[in-house]
Amino acid sequence: LMNAAVAQDVEPAQITRHCDSVSLCFSKGLGAPAGAVLAGRREFIAEAWRARKLLGGGMRQAGVLAAAARVGLEHMAATLRRDHDNARRFAEASPLPPLGIQELNSPLWSVNLVAVETNIVMVSIRGGWLSPAELCEHLQAVSEEELAETGQTVSVLLFPWSAHTVRAVWHRDVSARDTELAKNKLEFVARKCQE
Repeated sequence: LMNAAVAQDVEPAQITRHCDSVSLCFSKGLGAPAGAVLAGRREFIAEAWRARKLLGGGMRQAGVLAAAARVGLEHMAATLRRDHDNARRFAEASPLPPLGIQELNSPLWSVNLVAVETNIVMVSIRGGWLSPAELCEHLQAVSEEELAETGQTVSVLLFPWSAHTVRAVWHRDVSARDTELAKNKLEFVARKCQE
């Protein structure tokens, strides 16, 4: 919800105004260690509260988590916008190395730039060179060869989303420098796979 609101430059209420209920997790993108809120009609919230109690849900010292959630909400726009910019930088062409996925022009993968609207980049695997799981393994692995060729070792964690897609997601702990390192690793993996 918050990523969508920042990407569209609207208030979250504008997106949810036709919804009967809304759940918001404070650890997703907002950086709190835990916590969520549920909003809806009074009867719905009363039933959710009752079900939570029946299932043993409850927290002590919730104020500490609420404070972290509040900080996340107060800095949300800048933090999420930075995440979106890093995702876009990873996906699109760049005039200087490291190159983005589009600029690599690899027969191994591609990305639909129009679909990169928030902090998520879906990378399409093509040509039958690698499966999504194999690409993720190559990006995560580090080797002496990588150190010798690039002067560093980097482990990049992506998720094999489907039979032909991997998903990359940015959050507050992934910096612009981390994004550059991930792009470098992608270039290295592409070169090694094509050799």
